Amino acid sequence: MYSNPIFRLLALFVLLLLTAPLLATELTGKVVGVSDGDTLTLLVPDGASFKQVKVRLGEIDTPESRQPYGERAKQTLSDLAYNKQARVVVQDTDRYGRTVGRAYVGNLDVNAELVKRGAAWAYRQYLKDQSLLALEAEAKAAKRGLWALPEAQRMPPWEWRHGGAAKATTAPVSSVPAATASGGFTCAGKRYCREMTSCEEAKFYLTTCGVRSLDGNKDSVPCEKLCR
Repeated sequence: MYSNPIFRLLALFVLLLLTAPLLATELTGKVVGVSDGDTLTLLVPDGASFKQVKVRLGEIDTPESRQPYGERAKQTLSDLAYNKQARVVVQDTDRYGRTVGRAYVGNLDVNAELVKRGAAWAYRQYLKDQSLLALEAEAKAAKRGLWALPEAQRMPPWEWRHGGAAKATTAPVSSVPAATASGGFTCAGKRYCREMTSCEEAKFYLTTCGVRSLDGNKDSVPCEKLCR
């Protein structure tokens, strides 16, 4: 059937088109941005120039920015990957057009390290690597990261996104146990700068409790009158 050279060339061309997406399974570049605890921006070569690729870390889920520990999870990812060379093993593309994958900085598995440090849950709905569940259990037992928060403040992000946020914001302050930091501060319902007793307490509420209202100008410095 394919004795004609033209047919053979056409068949080879179609085969290359079909297999090209399968071959392009890795991206390598510099991490130039961190949006939240499980989303980064990778600057990768694109011909003679470069392009930015938004990457959603696969198989894990970190607290949303407005959740307790949301800002800390973002900082943890920044510490692990920001301004560093990274390799992303591509798994999928999500509904927002982001590349979904497993990120590595050197030999460090960033996705697994976030779970190990208690900055992320294993994302059950999309989980393929069962070892992430063991890392999560280990972090929980050791009370690392978000697992040091009281149970009422450890809502999985997928529950928070599907109605949990409304329940959390309307819950009476007295019904939510306080999360205590090493400095003695607690996530006990304060929302305004006038309620803060010091810059240290304001920073705790912003980074650990996720009270974004304290950072009105979005410069990551809460309550300017206290912290300037």
